[in-house]
Amino acid sequence: MKPLALAHLLPLSVSSGPLHSLPSFNNRPKPSFRVLSSSSPFEPVRHESTTSKLEYEPGVLDDLFLNLFRTKMVEEVGWDSDEAGYDGLIEVANRLVMKSKTNSDTKEAAVRILRSLFPPLLLDLYKILVSPLAGGKVAAVMVARVTALTCQWLMGRCEVNSVDLPDGTSCASGVFVEKCKYLEESKCVGICINTCKLPTQSFFKDYMGVPLLMEPNFSDYSCQFKFGVLPPLPEDDAILKEPCLEICPNATRRRELAINAEKCPKA
Repeated sequence: MKPLALAHLLPLSVSSGPLHSLPSFNNRPKPSFRVLSSSSPFEPVRHESTTSKLEYEPGVLDDLFLNLFRTKMVEEVGWDSDEAGYDGLIEVANRLVMKSKTNSDTKEAAVRILRSLFPPLLLDLYKILVSPLAGGKVAAVMVARVTALTCQWLMGRCEVNSVDLPDGTSCASGVFVEKCKYLEESKCVGICINTCKLPTQSFFKDYMGVPLLMEPNFSDYSCQFKFGVLPPLPEDDAILKEPCLEICPNATRRRELAINAEKCPKA
């Protein structure tokens, strides 16, 4: 849940204090790389062994966002992992995909999770009052900035960039994710598409009035968000036809059983 983006997940103001007090999952092993802090400017920490690789210390808000998102996902799935932190979140996302009878069920569940992260009145007011401004550009720029500020705990390093809009103009309403942690950790095209890309696109368009096209790259794990751009129809979206990743656990099992693993069974 690139998509679950979930998300593109919290109210537009990030300067106020936390609204929820949730248990922290602090006993997990340190991840293979650290995410950006959402609560402070980016401050790179250089390894002693190299000056080319940068890491970022997670902040208090990162833990808050992770715990909040995981809590809402657990409520939807009805199950929680024994694993702490991000590893546990990925296991819950896997359970969401496995328990759903169809891809549509997975997508609808992910949309419900995203909606539960916002006060309903906030979504309604944003769609009515902000989305129409300047042909939708104001709303698109705003959600792009909030996504980049609040979702690096989920996706990894990202930055706002300019994208081409359908009217022929360009706008700083894009978010480029350098290497999506959610995709890298899940190792699954189906989880990316059905718990992140498709539900996040639907959520922003249907509940915030902001069209969104997400373009994950399954070769380098980058992802381009294009707020203000409508996605193609499912039958015309080449991303939905992507094969399983070589490292996908489900694809590996299918190969071992001599089952066709060219297309992800959940994509």
